[in-house]
Amino acid sequence: SQWANMPAPARGEIVRQIGVALREKLEPLGALISLEMGKIKPEGIGEVQEFVDICDLATGLSRTISGQVIPSERPGHVLLETWNPLGMVGIISAFNFPCAVFGWNLAISLIAGNVNVWKGASSTSLVTIACTKIVASVLEANGLSGAISSMVLGSGRTIGEKLINDSRLGLVSFTGSTAVGKRVSTIVHSRFGRTILELGGNNATIVMPDADMDMALRASLFGAVGTAGQRCTSLRRLYIHSSQYDDFVSKLVTAYGSIEPGSPLEDGTLLGPVHNAAAVKEYVDGIAEIKKQGGKILIGGEPYVEKPGFYVKPTIVEISADAPIVQTELFVPIMYVLKFDTLDEAIAANNAVPQGLSSSIFTTDMKNVFKWVGPAGSDCGLVNVNVGTSGAEIGGAFGGEKETG
Repeated sequence: SQWANMPAPARGEIVRQIGVALREKLEPLGALISLEMGKIKPEGIGEVQEFVDICDLATGLSRTISGQVIPSERPGHVLLETWNPLGMVGIISAFNFPCAVFGWNLAISLIAGNVNVWKGASSTSLVTIACTKIVASVLEANGLSGAISSMVLGSGRTIGEKLINDSRLGLVSFTGSTAVGKRVSTIVHSRFGRTILELGGNNATIVMPDADMDMALRASLFGAVGTAGQRCTSLRRLYIHSSQYDDFVSKLVTAYGSIEPGSPLEDGTLLGPVHNAAAVKEYVDGIAEIKKQGGKILIGGEPYVEKPGFYVKPTIVEISADAPIVQTELFVPIMYVLKFDTLDEAIAANNAVPQGLSSSIFTTDMKNVFKWVGPAGSDCGLVNVNVGTSGAEIGGAFGGEKETG
């Protein structure tokens, strides 16, 4: 009640201070993310910066939470619409962004007057502890309880189940697989709670014949290989116009061949390991299934056996769009390349999967752009033009459609 009754701008000031504390720990916390998750250090630092940025945004929002004054049918009355906190919010985040996703949720939830309990991924528990300590130190320095933002550690099957079944949590924000997200939604809504779900992605890029091919090539490479293919927004399907297909794929294979794995903590490393042994198994099993379904490995297709650790080779696969595996998300650096002849054909292919998170088109023709972003275009939550599928900005909405949540 102390936190909920505090004026929203005062709560925003606390969130601003959390951003300052994170700035002071930018390098060491980024390095910890790199060490524990496996992404390269610049990405780890960038992830902390996202938390900082959302704190800045939330601080401003704390002064702009508006309601409405609506005319009443009754003489001498008005209707006042205002917003009150939900109370307690549960945040369940995944291993791939062990800091930023918590920050996106926490900063907005705090300025809205909620208290929060966070369960980070059990495989990135050090990051969970470190982030919680930073936030708690700011709260306590202001005479507030650190429990306003508390954490629990443990597996989804134990701790996660308790959270989603706890009626004290008015909202549960869950980031993870579609399969688990369905269960979270079912349980939370069965007790009339609310959910925010950020689930699977099976993201596609379309390269039109009029595109800036160098730009499209660089964006596709980073989109598929960045974070070792373990972003929700990583590029999985690349549709290339048939007139450009052979040349584009040849250059892409050459670019893939130049990538060398290395320690994620070392300067200059572009490709770190996947997260754990389970991710290597998903990669190996996925490659086997791709071959069963007629897929052709153009480059990659195996772990780096000569390098200790969970390193796998970024892989390009030529496969039929009708192959069942194209409908699924493999959370590893495997990308399918496919041909198309018309924009309508490419849009239909983009939309022909159960997921709907991120999508992108590369084109210089404005007719293509307006079709792509309109009702006859991409059915994804994130619809990009001349930029890759991976990543997002904190100033805009982030989320998907269909089985993405």
